[in-house]
Amino acid sequence: MSPQDEPDEKGHHVITPRRVSFDWERTPLHWIPDEPTATHVINVLHLLLPAGERWFVKVFKEGLPLVGDPELLKDVKGFMGQEATHSVQHAYVLNHLAAQRLATADFTRHVDFLFEKLLGEAPPLRAPVPPQEWLRFRLSVIAAIEQFTAVLGDWVLTAEGLDRAGSDEVMLDLLRWHGAEEVEHRAVAFDMFQHCGGRGRARYAHRVTGMAVTAPMMLYLWAWGAAYLIRRDPKLAGRLRYSLGAHNRAVRKGLLPPWKELGAAVPRYLRRSYHPSQEGSLRRAVDYLARSPAARASTDRDGRAA
Repeated sequence: MSPQDEPDEKGHHVITPRRVSFDWERTPLHWIPDEPTATHVINVLHLLLPAGERWFVKVFKEGLPLVGDPELLKDVKGFMGQEATHSVQHAYVLNHLAAQRLATADFTRHVDFLFEKLLGEAPPLRAPVPPQEWLRFRLSVIAAIEQFTAVLGDWVLTAEGLDRAGSDEVMLDLLRWHGAEEVEHRAVAFDMFQHCGGRGRARYAHRVTGMAVTAPMMLYLWAWGAAYLIRRDPKLAGRLRYSLGAHNRAVRKGLLPPWKELGAAVPRYLRRSYHPSQEGSLRRAVDYLARSPAARASTDRDGRAA
């Protein structure tokens, strides 16, 4: 275990950004061999996360003055650093896709519009929403998104089907490094929302609203993104379309997370007693970060820099 993965003097897990890098030169377009549907369903992450995680950081910056708990403030700053790094690394994958003649700008401009305009600092169309309520709503959306990223992060850490399929090692390391950090900071967005989201019934109503918006939005964007990538894949030349049948076959092979696992995350999140510290395995996440090639290289670089 590296120093940044150790708990502090109070036994609290310290959330620290890792300055990772990945070499995409040898990663093929279909990085899961002979599995274009599974490849592109997962590739939707690269379409959504650069803009989405930049947005997380912006919203949290707005909320920082409201945080009166020093420990939460430390966690929030660690979360922001990790999310900023995630955004950058997934943007590099978009560059790699473009270099392989799979351009994504026609899709990502819609994602940029969603996060920068519809969910920006001011409500869209000058809706009469008080600034603090608008901030609470956006924090509730981030907390709901982080519920799914924690579930996905824990899944990819144990997805042996991806190894059996001969998936590209660099892409697997990116996904598992990212997934491990999502499990590592799984409770921070929820705690931030709880801290800033009002009291009692109003706060719970905000939590429900955040999930009611997030779950269908993510499902729609994911299906649209997968269809977009498959349709524009130069290796497929229009011979394949996204289909639920192909998606489900990939699920049965262990290449994609089961629908039931994703669906069960919603009622779990809506339990009044729920806290995301119950989600996934922190030990499994920390263990992977201790052996991840990219995370270990970043630790070595930081040690040399010190």
